Amino acid sequence: MPRFNHPGLGGPKVSFARRLRRQSTDTENKFWYLLRSQQLSSYKFRRQHPIGPYIVDFCCVSQRLVVELDGGQHAERLGKDRKRTLYLASRGYRVLRFWDN
Repeated sequence: MPRFNHPGLGGPKVSFARRLRRQSTDTENKFWYLLRSQQLSSYKFRRQHPIGPYIVDFCCVSQRLVVELDGGQHAERLGKDRKRTLYLASRGYRVLRFWDN
């Protein structure tokens, strides 16, 4: 039996998000340990959550908050990250970015 019975859920983006969850960095795993199970003021966060064409590191949908933990590769793609942040902001999300070191 599939985990979700909703049309439109699944496909390559969800498969990619699942793979990202399995391949999380140490920093992402530590951060997720603090956020999971509604430990932060009872807010529910999702990890590697698809929003439009992007998959964000952590998302609290109820508060429209995205948290991105950026590794060194992001220093070379600031323009792409800015475009991503603008897209998310246009959808009503606040984006917090932190270097993962």
